[in-house]
Amino acid sequence: MNTMLTIVIILISHGLSGENGLKTGDKVPAFEATADNGAVWTLNENLGDQYLVVYFYPAAMTGGCTAQACNYRDMSDELKKLNASVVGVSGDNPEGLKFFKKAHNLNFTLISDESGKIARIFGVPVREGGVFKNEFNGKEFELERGVTTGRQTFILDKEGRIVYKNEQVNASKDTEDVLNFLKSRN
Repeated sequence: MNTMLTIVIILISHGLSGENGLKTGDKVPAFEATADNGAVWTLNENLGDQYLVVYFYPAAMTGGCTAQACNYRDMSDELKKLNASVVGVSGDNPEGLKFFKKAHNLNFTLISDESGKIARIFGVPVREGGVFKNEFNGKEFELERGVTTGRQTFILDKEGRIVYKNEQVNASKDTEDVLNFLKSRN
């Protein structure tokens, strides 16, 4: 009896936290967030002309997240040829995203999800954020995150429906996996 009750509680709490999230074929509800440049970024304004790669990463300026972002930067021409644009989402504040983008010459938009609201819409796990201190090019920096998200990648079609979902992202292979999927659709 106790085992069954525990299982029911786990299933209910898992469902309430939104961790099951959206699945392939689902339409993503409209949302907006603050971009790395301080402007408001809306999903609806970024749909309609091409695929939209939405990738969630735990924290700017960390090893895996930097590798993942730089791969998207380096493969941007190939992504454009496949009619796709990219947006990176993390719990970092907009100032931290601006620093991350400038430090690594990123050529796509990063949006701030400090509350984890966007991650929860997609069903991406969220845990507590914090302050990250490190050094870059001989200068110390401090980045703040409201939440830390899991690493997951989605591709939305022109209507905002999920056509690709990867919950087991390998940071260094993510862009390659996305490109292979997009090539299979052309």
